[in-house]
Amino acid sequence: MPKDTTYTSPHPDDDGLFPYTADDDAVWGELFRRQMDFLPGKVAPEYLEGVAALGLNDQKAPQVKEIDARLHALTGAGAHGVPAIIPPSKFYDLLSQRKFPVATFLRRREHMDYIEEPDLFHEVFGHCPMLTNGPYADFIEGFGKRAKALGKGYSWHMFRLFWFTVEFGMIRTKDGLRAYGAGIVSSPAEAAHAMGSDALMQDFDLLTVFRTPYRIDIVQPTYFVIDSFDQLAGLREADFGALIDKAKATGDLPALFPAKEAS
Repeated sequence: MPKDTTYTSPHPDDDGLFPYTADDDAVWGELFRRQMDFLPGKVAPEYLEGVAALGLNDQKAPQVKEIDARLHALTGAGAHGVPAIIPPSKFYDLLSQRKFPVATFLRRREHMDYIEEPDLFHEVFGHCPMLTNGPYADFIEGFGKRAKALGKGYSWHMFRLFWFTVEFGMIRTKDGLRAYGAGIVSSPAEAAHAMGSDALMQDFDLLTVFRTPYRIDIVQPTYFVIDSFDQLAGLREADFGALIDKAKATGDLPALFPAKEAS
């Protein structure tokens, strides 16, 4: 979907609730059922436990206020409604407060399979269940704090870390490789690709992540695999600044995808 979208973010009422319509509820329900039917055997058990803990279902579009309260009670994390894409400084600031920014508009039926900008389904169904996991929430908070402290000159490389973990991360489990990244769990095409034979799986290495380019508009050619969410949380102790400086000096690895054609 082009970035000059016709979507507008709804405004909450005096009680902090967003005015989702019956059609919004139907779209949410269809997306929810489709993914929940498809994901068993493809996603980390912690993700499915998170869906249950948040009380997500196919009956109605969730309210950010309710998700925020449940996350706070479970792990001290939270959700904060925002108007779609926000500046990196605001994004990192919210993460540093252990709150995940949640776009509050929901896609229309013509964009059921793909929407370039994050919407309510991607944010709540994709991201929020993992925030019920303590070490994962610790990583989110630590990532935000480190990104804020490093500043603008390190922002792009920091977002590579976010991309290959929070958006498109994979984890080893006793039953094999499973997805935990929101871009995988909220997309049938991405989930099928990640669990197929064509995707390149790499052991997680922070310097390699900082040197790996990506495109947002294709299924990912490569994924990085962690061994545990404790490993993810432990990344907070890494010297991100020094590693990014080294990544800049060494240069990017060759892209595993063709260049995007000019529009």
